[in-house]
Amino acid sequence: MADTPQTIVITGASDGIGAVAARELAAAGHHVVMVGRSPEKTHAVARAAGIADVHLADFTHLDEVRRLAGEVRERYPRIDVLANNAGGIFTGPTRTDDGFEKTFQVNHLAPFLLTHHLIDRLLDSRALVVNTASIAARMFSALDLDDLNTWTRFTPNRAYGNAKLAGILFARGLTTHYAARGLTAISFHPGVVATSFASDTTSPLRWLYHTVMKGFLVSPEQGGENLRRFLDPAHRDDWRSGTYYDPAGRQSRTTPVAGDLRVIDEHWRRSSAMLGLTWP
Repeated sequence: MADTPQTIVITGASDGIGAVAARELAAAGHHVVMVGRSPEKTHAVARAAGIADVHLADFTHLDEVRRLAGEVRERYPRIDVLANNAGGIFTGPTRTDDGFEKTFQVNHLAPFLLTHHLIDRLLDSRALVVNTASIAARMFSALDLDDLNTWTRFTPNRAYGNAKLAGILFARGLTTHYAARGLTAISFHPGVVATSFASDTTSPLRWLYHTVMKGFLVSPEQGGENLRRFLDPAHRDDWRSGTYYDPAGRQSRTTPVAGDLRVIDEHWRRSSAMLGLTWP
């Protein structure tokens, strides 16, 4: 597998660590499929990396995610790796046109929906699904299963922590449902990366990312290399499905609730119900 070019779909590939990982994997000879929100940025990254397969979708609109899934299904009969990398932290609470809180929709419901619509392709390929999570799940989350959107007691940090916890729970739910059918699903923290992250919020993290402290953060190149390591088929056998990893690829601790099988199952059930999904 390691010597055969793989089809690798990367969301959030127009900037930051996604752009770096896409460029490096394409340079290694893999078939990289880039997904981004901004046409200008996405196509600019693709041109520079020599990547021909580019798709656009704004995850604040779930109809665009459904369209994206249809395009990907039509064009790529095999998907070896799906990187659910798109996300961000936002001021709010903000209700999207779909009726969900923006932070939760962009970071969790959109990739949950995309993965659902691609699940047969992923199972046929015995694929790897990689969710870009965050240490914020441990630092800031305060999960309320009756308020997955974090409408109440909203702060940008708490909403982001809850949304990134959702990505960890999602990878563990995929493991519960599909590991026996050959699917591997993991989540990881890419490091505290010096990007445009949090630039449009009131979160205290804005001052970490956009002041003199920025010099102490991981560069986008380093963060992108971390993401590339997880996506690279050469390392596929290094990953244990359902595991949360640190930037160096070591199994890591997150909030204890992420290991609660009842919570994993209930979060999966409620996320599916929000979107009207039935999994095969």
